[in-house]
Amino acid sequence: MKPIDSSALALLDLRCPRCHQGKLFSYPAYNLTKYAVMPERCPVCEVQYEPEPGFYWGAMFVSYAFSVACFAVGGVATYYLFHDPAVWVYVLMVTGFVLLTAPLTLRYSRAIMLYLFGFVHYDPKYNNRPSAESGSKPDKRKSTLRVVA
Repeated sequence: MKPIDSSALALLDLRCPRCHQGKLFSYPAYNLTKYAVMPERCPVCEVQYEPEPGFYWGAMFVSYAFSVACFAVGGVATYYLFHDPAVWVYVLMVTGFVLLTAPLTLRYSRAIMLYLFGFVHYDPKYNNRPSAESGSKPDKRKSTLRVVA
């Protein structure tokens, strides 16, 4: 896959913040049982997707902002499409809209959290590395961490 040069476009495509090639999520968003599953590392550049334990707790604030936007858009759309209906129609329409956008809300809130606060920046030197998605094996680097039994 050709790398994306723009970080904004890589974020919208849910790609790795360092190489802009590896996918942030293992399964598509419409797989409702596994839409939140992320690999531990990027299959291309091997950057760790969770910089520290509990890192994505901060994504709740980004998700909250997305949900407020969904409530506002859903409420305004319901008002204009149904000409100021009863309150229960608002509740059903907005709840349905928020539930339909929940997988995307979670994915983009995590991606924004990683791009803004993960301290991982785009590095073009990782663009010509072979991808695990393409069938070739990534570089095996020696780790300084050792398992203590």
